Amino acid sequence: MSAGLTGAGIFVGGGGEGYGQPQELLLKAGNRHGLIAGATGTGKTVTLQVLAEGFSAAGVPVFLADVKGDLAGLAAAGAETGPLHEAFRTRAAMIGHDLAYRAYPVTFWDLFGEQGHPVRATVTEMGPLLLARLLDLSEAQEGVLNIAFHLADAEGLALLDLADLRAMLVHVGERAAELKLRYGTVSAESVGAIQRQLLILENQGAAQFFGEPALDLADMMTLAPDGRGQINILAADRLMVRPRLYATFLLWLLSELFEELPEVGDPERPRFVFFFDEAHLLFDDAPKALLDKIEQVARLIRSKGVGLYFITQNPADVPEDILGQLGNRVQHALRAFTAKDQKDLQRAAETYRPNPRFDTETAIREVGTGEAVTSFLEPKGAPGMVERTLVRPPQSRLGPLAAGERAALRAASPLGAKYDHAVDRPSAFEILTARTQKAGAEAAAADAPAAKLEFNRARRFEAPQPEPKAALRPAGSAARSDSIAEVFGKSLARQLGREAGQQILRGVLGSLFKAR
Repeated sequence: MSAGLTGAGIFVGGGGEGYGQPQELLLKAGNRHGLIAGATGTGKTVTLQVLAEGFSAAGVPVFLADVKGDLAGLAAAGAETGPLHEAFRTRAAMIGHDLAYRAYPVTFWDLFGEQGHPVRATVTEMGPLLLARLLDLSEAQEGVLNIAFHLADAEGLALLDLADLRAMLVHVGERAAELKLRYGTVSAESVGAIQRQLLILENQGAAQFFGEPALDLADMMTLAPDGRGQINILAADRLMVRPRLYATFLLWLLSELFEELPEVGDPERPRFVFFFDEAHLLFDDAPKALLDKIEQVARLIRSKGVGLYFITQNPADVPEDILGQLGNRVQHALRAFTAKDQKDLQRAAETYRPNPRFDTETAIREVGTGEAVTSFLEPKGAPGMVERTLVRPPQSRLGPLAAGERAALRAASPLGAKYDHAVDRPSAFEILTARTQKAGAEAAAADAPAAKLEFNRARRFEAPQPEPKAALRPAGSAARSDSIAEVFGKSLARQLGREAGQQILRGVLGSLFKAR
């Protein structure tokens, strides 16, 4: 059972005393999707690692998200010393597995560009539906976002990054009256609300995700020189505190696979396998339209040779319409502390083909760490009978890589030259800014003659320099009183000069003379 393979399948685990037959996931059924479920600490990560190793060894590229940093160990061989090695040797002997440690070909990715090659997508590629979910927009705000995308397409304005989208929203707001008849009301409040959500998104670091060079899926679906499938590991530790961004990115990647890959029917092995860790984040608070899209993609993408595997704590986290499409299942222990937990446990047990040798519900409750209740599709596509299984030890390292090891692997990757440096080509922001500047310059040039004429007119009415105050004082005291009012009136009249000023002057002088 070298490299975790038994010819046509991936060896997942076997039996010992009280356990069933060896269990393997048939490669031909690898695109029929799967589920890895279980409470925290029951061994889900190890099972994921084992399946990733098996697919890679079979020449199938893999994508997975590394939530805790543990899966980076796929890039290094397991250690042949220490207590963990002894436990692995014991487990391998129990299930009849030939334990041989080896490293696997790994490419590291990171939305923030820190622990791997940056992953970028353009705003246009993301699309208004996923962006609206990411921004948590209302129906009216989503409508305005759709108008912005439509208008950008119609006017050839590329939406690449967040600056482009902001500029486009301002452009739509300025043309609200014109667009109302064609698309409906574009309120300033909706535009402002979207802009605020974009600012929050940028503060979370998402601005680095939008831009170019955008990810080319072909760079993930590659084989190593020895024929093994490349394992693409996304650093997701920082993403987990931004669950909406995490879920939206994974859905975008899934949508891109669905749209770009051709139909291949049911191949002998998948073309690509996609693992959704912390799958509940995809479905929590998701609107029905988005759930319908996920269900549609999950149902149809298998004909394109893509297998989807959801990893979560409880099968109830996955909507029933999607859960029903997951043919390959590894169920680790579930804890039933509350009435809801007990109901979820019962429902999980009911989804398996029963085995007369044991009670499935009891087995799910009792299996220990590294053990599971498994059911894989049979050659004719029927669900296999549920079995209690000891999961085989991984061949790669169980645990994270040191920072220096990760950095060395990233430096050796040929994809660094393509993705490690951002590209900023002219797009909506630059085009609309240039238009605004040109319009401002033209308006200034058109206003220049009128401004000059107004300046000359103002100079003709400009008041002369006032005489020295001593010259304005008459000799007599009575004359001084009259002169003050007259001099004030004349001086003010000269300064105001125009008709409006004269009207004010008449009012002021009338008040003065009445006071006398």
